[in-house]
Amino acid sequence: MGLVTTKEMLEKAYKGGYAVGAFNVNNMEIIQGIMEAATEQNAPVILQVSAGARKYANPIYLKKLVEAAVECSKLSGKDIPVALHLDHGPDFETCKACIDSGFTSVMIDGSKYSFEENVELTKKVVEYAHPRGVVVEAEIGKLAGIEDDVNVSDTDAMYTNPDEAVEFVKRTGCDSLAIAIGTSHGAYKFKGEPKLRFDILKKVQEKLPGFPIVLHGASSVPQEFVEMCNEYGGNIPGAKGVPEEMLKEAATMAVCKINIDSDIRLAMTANIRKCFVEEPEVFDPRTYLGKAREAVKNMVSHKIVNVLGCNNKA
Repeated sequence: MGLVTTKEMLEKAYKGGYAVGAFNVNNMEIIQGIMEAATEQNAPVILQVSAGARKYANPIYLKKLVEAAVECSKLSGKDIPVALHLDHGPDFETCKACIDSGFTSVMIDGSKYSFEENVELTKKVVEYAHPRGVVVEAEIGKLAGIEDDVNVSDTDAMYTNPDEAVEFVKRTGCDSLAIAIGTSHGAYKFKGEPKLRFDILKKVQEKLPGFPIVLHGASSVPQEFVEMCNEYGGNIPGAKGVPEEMLKEAATMAVCKINIDSDIRLAMTANIRKCFVEEPEVFDPRTYLGKAREAVKNMVSHKIVNVLGCNNKA
């Protein structure tokens, strides 16, 4: 099957009442863990690359690793659909570079600009991407939190206006839309009780029937990994994510793509720390990164089956 766009993937998710996982990738072990889980669960998957990942690993390395993952999927006999997506593209030039290099989907994040500037920028990316067979995700509203190059304070965060969302989609021609309903980037999402504005999501769904919605900042920050990190020398106090029950509910509505990054980082780091403490003689990266890869696989499998509901949907 090779790399596919997210268009058909998200259309099927909307009709089927589930969501596709969009997992951020930074190195070989993360990609392997995600793909092993998706292949075993026969689930469509979105491998997404942030601006920070491009700086860290080099876009050429990441693209080749994803191509290798697709080839391994074919050899397994399942050949699951995989989309290669740019997460939080900061400008037209970055989106263009990814489109030209073979990405099947890009996100242009103009949420930091005014509504009109966001429309203009998104439309420019759409007009370049669509003739080349690439789909475009955009964002309206502002999510709080810090992740890679995204840094928005709580005071600057802004819920999505459903009426503006309708106007934005019509004027830009984007294929999916990330909205702000209370999720946030990073591992510190809520100071009090977690709360998502399902009323906003419902209004957007009513005003844009059949249109795929995306949730960014949707890691659940599993406490088992937080506790493991802290037990083995870490210092991550008070980290709190989006409850999986809320994500599961959102996946039955208009939300067709759910972004997950912090959970992967926590799963890897917790297991590497545990290995270093319990097996201090270990200095072979294959040992501790192998454990980290297995942790990613198990966590992603759990998300696919118990949160996203996209198992056996490939």
